[in-house]
Amino acid sequence: MGIAERLIEDVGLRRGVSKLTPEKIEKIVNAVITGETGARLKAYSETCMRCGLCAEACHFSQSHPDDPSFTPAGKVHQTMGVLLKTGGRVDPDFIYGMAQLAYTECNLCRRCVHFCPIGVDTGYIMSTVRRICHKLGVTPQYIQDTAHSHSATSNQMWVKDDEWTDSLMWQEDEAREEFPGLRIPLDKEGADIYYSVIAPEPKFRTQLIYQAAAIMHAAGADWTMPSEPGWDNSDMCMFTGDFEMMGRLKRRHFESAQKLKVKRIVMGECGHAFRSVYDVGNRWLGWRWHPVPVIHAVEYYWELIQEGKIKLAKKFPGPVTIQDPCNIVRGRGLEDKLREVTRFLVEGEIIEMHPNKEHNYCCAAGGGVINCGPPFKNQRVAGNEVKARQLAATAERGVKTVITPCHNCHGGLHDIIHHHKLGMDLKFLSDIIYECMEKPEA
Repeated sequence: MGIAERLIEDVGLRRGVSKLTPEKIEKIVNAVITGETGARLKAYSETCMRCGLCAEACHFSQSHPDDPSFTPAGKVHQTMGVLLKTGGRVDPDFIYGMAQLAYTECNLCRRCVHFCPIGVDTGYIMSTVRRICHKLGVTPQYIQDTAHSHSATSNQMWVKDDEWTDSLMWQEDEAREEFPGLRIPLDKEGADIYYSVIAPEPKFRTQLIYQAAAIMHAAGADWTMPSEPGWDNSDMCMFTGDFEMMGRLKRRHFESAQKLKVKRIVMGECGHAFRSVYDVGNRWLGWRWHPVPVIHAVEYYWELIQEGKIKLAKKFPGPVTIQDPCNIVRGRGLEDKLREVTRFLVEGEIIEMHPNKEHNYCCAAGGGVINCGPPFKNQRVAGNEVKARQLAATAERGVKTVITPCHNCHGGLHDIIHHHKLGMDLKFLSDIIYECMEKPEA
């Protein structure tokens, strides 16, 4: 079954294609291909052997084993392959199906790269397809609304400037009941650490800010958070294909840190945001490397443990399993540090999913797919039956807790666990560190 047989109605996609003409499509397709791509796309498009090995890599393909249109090669063939073959001469209906496929049936997890004998990066190709869709004005409504929020407020949740600082002051006040000496320092110049989060934290997961402050306080960290826009390190524009706005967001983030003259940025437990700051947005801006060093929370917690700055009053009861976030494992290589931190915190067995580490399956929420909203939720959950089987296999061995240091993984796995009635809990590392660490002031 091809994409034409499984179209889902989305107001953003429908409105976008209603404004297209074949002439506009051809012009924009060729402008992107000739002006923004080069040898990389040409090499991938001319060397793919259609061998089928990538079918083993993709969770969508493994969850629909009898439908080759879900394989990475099949997705490329149905989208970029057609654009290159026709020179962009396609009709608006084709663009609708292409956009649905690129935004909701590929998580850009890049697991397929590990299986391709010549290293074709389907994630890059699908990102280029999304870039074309953005330039055509054809994006799913929910994720486009989030991109509009980035444009208007520099954060993805329409959090106003005073709401941001109020949230920090509120969490500091709450935490001081437990830790009387705790502060969340705002705009402290020259601090060792600039701690940045994604906008869902002040919006509806404020406990994570509380926990981060408690950990920083217990570790004696020299840290700060900014009061001005730039604090949100998330980036749905990277996923819609709005690279101009992505660049503005990353510039603002780095300039906020530079203004405070901090030594480095520590990013909270999010995968896509780390990818945007560490590997994509900085490159779009033309920087050879980051103007301020960047590390993920997993790396920072690992450092604190190595330096003896986190002391435990108890251990978290196992067995547990670990979800490897694509963007910090395949994209940064933090699989071993993630496990070292987990072993430090957990009493009992770590029961690995199989496969695991850089070969673990994506949560099916990343790459902006979960942000495309309710119209595509059932398709997203059905597209990751293979992850449900992975989780169920650990549950059969007694696992009740899944540790994953990524917001999107939490969202995706929550939907899978709920749908399949697996009865498992999800934990961030900060949840466990806060729960188990010594709290001498408390």
